[in-house]
Amino acid sequence: MAPPVAVRAAGTLLWRDASGREGVEVAVVHRPRYDDWSFPKGKIDKGEHLLRAAVRETEEETGIVPRLGRRLPASTYPVRGRTKQVDYWAARPVAGSAFTANHEVDELVWLQPTEAEARLTYGHDVDLLREFLRGPRDTAPLVILRHASAGEKVDWREADELRPLDAAGRAEAAGLTGLLHAYGPARLISSATARCLATVLPYARLVRGSITTEAAFTVGATSPERSVERLLSLIADGVPTIVCTHGEVVSELVTGLCKEMGEKVPDDPSLRKAEFWVAHLADNSMAALERHTL
Repeated sequence: MAPPVAVRAAGTLLWRDASGREGVEVAVVHRPRYDDWSFPKGKIDKGEHLLRAAVRETEEETGIVPRLGRRLPASTYPVRGRTKQVDYWAARPVAGSAFTANHEVDELVWLQPTEAEARLTYGHDVDLLREFLRGPRDTAPLVILRHASAGEKVDWREADELRPLDAAGRAEAAGLTGLLHAYGPARLISSATARCLATVLPYARLVRGSITTEAAFTVGATSPERSVERLLSLIADGVPTIVCTHGEVVSELVTGLCKEMGEKVPDDPSLRKAEFWVAHLADNSMAALERHTL
């Protein structure tokens, strides 16, 4: 008999700057159904992406809209004969969002880490808190995104830079919008091709941002050295950034970034169409690297 499928869930460890010896507070929530203290989390809906679930569950349980930071280790523990895996992200509250009590969570308290550790009911939550404290709190996301589906190059008879997204690619671009927005507003840099610009256009409309085209990330107009050099110059100012480019460029960017940061290069740094890497950067170092498929 096959083992039962693991229950998947997602959540956040919300934090904010604070006065006092520890300089930070984390949000701990009380669930009346279980009479426990933990972090906001919930089960993933069928077909739902982890990023979307982490944001949705946090907002549903607390009323607070999170902006995701670095990914934290998943918590795995047994629940009624099955294994439950909860994927977590460190997250800041969006300004203006505030706790609202509901039937799932009737109380939220902001505590300094030593106080939070004493309040938490479960050991795996204490472990998660300690892992959060070991890394940098404030990070800036760098998203390296491969453009969405744009048909087959061999079937396109006009200039390659004009090749548009196909129907699947337009759906992917729409789907990417919410995932990218989980990390908050970001500077948009794109290859100067129609397919790359169209991939990030829905996100640009959502955040009311502009898109800057960049030859260094445009296939046929760049080189590995030039693309990596430009990427490194972009991250120097610590501004959240999304770079939309091509499959021919992605691997060089990820490899060059990891080498510059002294991190192990992923076994496969490439991306399929509409996939993206997120590097969480702080103080000229990489705090975390995650890969997402739509």
